[in-house]
Amino acid sequence: MVPSINPMASVLQEMQSMAGQADGPDATAAAGAANSASSGGTFASMLQDSLAKVSQAQQNAGAEGQAFELGSPNVALNDVMLDGQKANIEFQTALQVRNKLVTAYNDVMQMSV
Repeated sequence: MVPSINPMASVLQEMQSMAGQADGPDATAAAGAANSASSGGTFASMLQDSLAKVSQAQQNAGAEGQAFELGSPNVALNDVMLDGQKANIEFQTALQVRNKLVTAYNDVMQMSV
């Protein structure tokens, strides 16, 4: 059985929701605003939640790898490798988002008022 890449789908959905919120008060933005209002609302809380998910995925992958190394019978190598790659993809995505935010911040700071 091949597991789906849910973290990437959820990150894509969050990014689309944020883009919809930034576009203005259309139907997509209203639905995205209602979704974000129920889950915390602010950009900082959404960012903190995303980073917590990345951290949790890395901790889970590390714990599963350690369980495999210790010879736990219910942990397969392919599961360890897949979880490690998922955690790596989530981390790389978070890193790229951070890079884009820093670039956007620098661009705003260089604008003349």
